[in-house]
Amino acid sequence: MSLTIPTNLSKPILKPKICSQLTPKSAKPTILCSASQSPEKPTTANPLQAFSAALALSSVLLSAPLPAVAEISGLTPCKESKQFAKREKQELKKLESSLKLYAPDSAPALAIKATMEKTSKRFENYGKYGLLCGSDGLPHLIVSGDQRHWGEFITPGILFLYIAGWIGWVGRSYLIAIRDDKKPTMKEIIIDVPLASRLIFRGFSWPIAAYRELVNGELIAKDV
Repeated sequence: MSLTIPTNLSKPILKPKICSQLTPKSAKPTILCSASQSPEKPTTANPLQAFSAALALSSVLLSAPLPAVAEISGLTPCKESKQFAKREKQELKKLESSLKLYAPDSAPALAIKATMEKTSKRFENYGKYGLLCGSDGLPHLIVSGDQRHWGEFITPGILFLYIAGWIGWVGRSYLIAIRDDKKPTMKEIIIDVPLASRLIFRGFSWPIAAYRELVNGELIAKDV
């Protein structure tokens, strides 16, 4: 027996049609991908540039107050000042020299000892609360509005204004209360204690009362 192999079976092997169909398809996606990516590059770069610019600007703004702290007339914290410590030693030394002149249990000696304790406590508080001292060793008040030093000027100032306003408001209320009396001048000389006591406790809310009278037109006399 003899076998005959047809020659047309080798044609698909020698010239496959799959390769010729895949090559153009592989080329087209590459062109399309490059065209789709090119407009996206500036869109991704712009947010990154804006973010970096904002970050740089915020770092500059946050670091801006730092030089102002160092420019407070060359002041240093009192707890680190040698002149401040020297002043404390000098004051205590003066009190100790005065203490030697009196008997240990005498009244002047006890008063001097109490003064020494207050002096030491005062210098300790100056250093503990972050006060700034100059070259003379004395504490300096910072009135520039720095929040770290509000306790030195702004808080006591507000408290002073409140107390001064409370005293003035109570005195004003007392004069208004006695002006219709038969002898108002006598009640200015001899204070009506029960009336004054009631007005003193009522005067703690003087800011609210003053605002209420301002709105109602009763704060200022109309005939003035």
